[in-house]
Amino acid sequence: MALLTTVIGAHPKPDYVPTPDWFRLKASAKGHSNRPTAAYDAFIKNKPHNLEEIHDRATLEIVKEQVEAGIDIPTDGEIRRENYIYYHCRHVNGFDFEHLTEKVMRCGSWTAEVPCIVRKVAAGAPFLVRDYKIAQQATKAPVKITIPGPLTISDSTADLFYNDEKKLGADLADAINQEVLALVDAGCREIQVDEPLFARMPEKAKAFAIENLDRCFRNVPKDVNCSTHICCGYPDRVDNENYAKADRNVYFELAPYLEKTRIDCISLEDAHRHNDLKLLESFPTKKIILGVIAIARTRLEPVAEIKARLSAALEHIDAKRLIAGPDCGLGMLPRTLAREKLHHMCQAAHSL
Repeated sequence: MALLTTVIGAHPKPDYVPTPDWFRLKASAKGHSNRPTAAYDAFIKNKPHNLEEIHDRATLEIVKEQVEAGIDIPTDGEIRRENYIYYHCRHVNGFDFEHLTEKVMRCGSWTAEVPCIVRKVAAGAPFLVRDYKIAQQATKAPVKITIPGPLTISDSTADLFYNDEKKLGADLADAINQEVLALVDAGCREIQVDEPLFARMPEKAKAFAIENLDRCFRNVPKDVNCSTHICCGYPDRVDNENYAKADRNVYFELAPYLEKTRIDCISLEDAHRHNDLKLLESFPTKKIILGVIAIARTRLEPVAEIKARLSAALEHIDAKRLIAGPDCGLGMLPRTLAREKLHHMCQAAHSL
């Protein structure tokens, strides 16, 4: 039985897309590392008059590229996003992007000037529906739309209003839920809320953040596949092997809590650092997206190597619940290499 394949979110932008993003800033070493919104704010003041047309063209191109590589559940490639977190925050009421506050984030691994939460968070007008509809025009395959989760948003911004992480997370979840339900009404059947901060903050995840993640999918019908992605962190550059990642053993710790949620599918990284595959047995009812290609290494994984890892995983989970994917988004890689990696992954998964 051939395994399904998917991607996590970001895809390298075509060269003709002028929108800056943090992947490009890292690759060019042009900085803004301590002010991650600065490049986009400067760009948007003098944006091309046809930017929406450029984004639409690139989205269609990238979705088709994923499908041609063999991906069964593509994403929109996050083409419009300068940062997968702040793109969403700019469409939610309560955020101030003009007056920034310095904050230590990711458990001390990064300090930056970030946007602030200055009043009660609430959903604005739905905005991801259009992103979805454009992307879905490119294929008959179900397009997945990705959204940053409440804990990840709160760690990436400065709270000047709530002084209560659980309450802030609940309001963020309610705002996300409105966006999720709008996507459902538009026909989207693959929705993923990313919570990489769970791996770095397991105590908060268990205390309230998994509950808030579940809240994001409240009232979502059963025919919609609800996913979450929990990675352990990007490096500062491609092929940097010595960077601080979250403890992969946290997956074991979170599993029983995630098992109790509405979430159907959980995305775990495995390519950069292999897990003990007994981990898969900790999720007896969930589908698992297993990361089998590295997203920050230029090495192209051979088909046989990927196939062997997936075969080993099938000793611990049935094929109907195992999906092959990358560790995380592919935005750090050259576009040609990203395409080759996906093609190898799909060859391996579809040959099982």
